Amino acid sequence: MSFNLNILVKVRTVDIIDRNEWARMRNSLWPDSIAGHLNEIERYFAQGEIDGEKVFVLARDNGKLGGFIELKVRNYAEGSQSAQVPYVEGWYVDRDLRGCGYGRQLIEIAEIWALENGFKELASDAELNNLASITAHKALGFQEVERIVCFLKKLG
Repeated sequence: MSFNLNILVKVRTVDIIDRNEWARMRNSLWPDSIAGHLNEIERYFAQGEIDGEKVFVLARDNGKLGGFIELKVRNYAEGSQSAQVPYVEGWYVDRDLRGCGYGRQLIEIAEIWALENGFKELASDAELNNLASITAHKALGFQEVERIVCFLKKLG
């Protein structure tokens, strides 16, 4: 694996000008539809920065983005004793930046944001078969607290 160490990246809060790049990365993480992701992004910006939601991005020096972390305060997180917990809803780094510490930087800014807002925990999840994500979470100090299998039955 080779890395382009000439890329300069900084972590910052997402901005409206990032909408298309954010949608691109969301679609890489959750292949769905760009239109659906853009609708959610527009909702985020239309609401302004509301309490309990925060998005940080990795801004490349060429004006593009290289990753993001989406946080939302939930009323419940497995293993938590807190009434409200910031939850990592999405965490993504472009392939060419992986393994360079940028994912760690995103988690660290999430931790800072959580502490500045009075929280004592940060929660997240990974799919059971996503071993890379599970390994990354554990390397960053997350402790596995539960494994679940979810079911759904269509009615009618």
